[in-house]
Amino acid sequence: MDGSTGAAMPDRPAISTPARLSGQEFLRAERVRLARQPGLGLAGLLLVVPVAALFAFGADGAANSVRLFAPLVTFALPALAMVAFWWEDWPGSRLHPGLSGLLDTVLIAAAAIALAFLGQLSIGHVDPVGVFDPTPGPGHAPLFPASLPLAGGAFVAVLQLTLVCEGWPLRRLPRLTGGIVALAVSWGAAIVLYFVAVDFDAPPGSGLTSRSGPVPGPELGAVLVLIGAWQVWVFVVWRGWPFADHPSRAVRIVSANIVVIGGALLTYALAHGPGGAGPAVVNAAAGNFVAAGLIVGMLFEGVFRPCLDPVAERVATLAGTLVVAAALYALLTLYADGRHWTEPSSEEWVGHAALNAIGLSVILHVAVGRRWPFGDNTDAVDGTDDTQRPAGSGT
Repeated sequence: MDGSTGAAMPDRPAISTPARLSGQEFLRAERVRLARQPGLGLAGLLLVVPVAALFAFGADGAANSVRLFAPLVTFALPALAMVAFWWEDWPGSRLHPGLSGLLDTVLIAAAAIALAFLGQLSIGHVDPVGVFDPTPGPGHAPLFPASLPLAGGAFVAVLQLTLVCEGWPLRRLPRLTGGIVALAVSWGAAIVLYFVAVDFDAPPGSGLTSRSGPVPGPELGAVLVLIGAWQVWVFVVWRGWPFADHPSRAVRIVSANIVVIGGALLTYALAHGPGGAGPAVVNAAAGNFVAAGLIVGMLFEGVFRPCLDPVAERVATLAGTLVVAAALYALLTLYADGRHWTEPSSEEWVGHAALNAIGLSVILHVAVGRRWPFGDNTDAVDGTDDTQRPAGSGT
């Protein structure tokens, strides 16, 4: 991005724009970047792993890290999506990539705190102790776990709007305005979903408000993570296939929404019904798939492309994602099973360590930090620069 906030965006996100509609400059930069894989992804792990460890253990142990960081990171994700996908790293894009990532991260952290207070107000009342203390004690309004369906709903909504719905019709707006409106719309949808759907019994003296909706909070949270898993599968691992190649925007958007949301609901029904998996287990498994999809599809973007045809590449990227997800789940579960847990549960930590700690770290490195210090200015949200995509590529 050139730093301009007034210019309109291309009709479609770069991540799901077919190569045949891409400009020659974009294709050249992509070839240069892909030629550096897998070394580029391996180098990125030098930053991703320490940051992930900080979010997984940094609040005086694993349990407190879930209580403190799981809500704050989840509240940060919608703002991160706005900066990365809509603003294309503005205002940091005006600076050197190292300073760019730092400035944008500070902005996202500040937005996360503001949104956490907004979320806390929605589920009870504003209480700074409940936001910043992992064990706030009686009389305070803790964010964990009550706020997670609300925060997760906002992130899923902004990704659904941004990727599945191609940002339509907000991509006609200037970048800065479009991002703010997308964030506001997504938050509005999440608040409505929370007030209409969530069933929650507030602990006595917590100051939180009980809700009598049709869906328990943990079940709604698990479904939301599954929607996120399908979003990552289709739009990060498979770059929008099979929908991206269809010439009609209406067909692309409607069919993608049906598949992503319907696939998530069907997955939960099968896992929770015949599979007998509880919401925490579903959440942990789906969270590991999301983390793996971001590692394979974003950190190691295009690693199979130089040596495989498109069909074989899609098979390889999905297989690689499943292998990485299984390995992550096994390693995290092995650690969690060796500890004593009350609240949170071991499955909740596994889900947090994968989805929030690893997932956020990958996005921060690739999408916000532009792979600094290992990448260059051509590395943006999904390893691409959206300004190289042609406008008018949708119908």
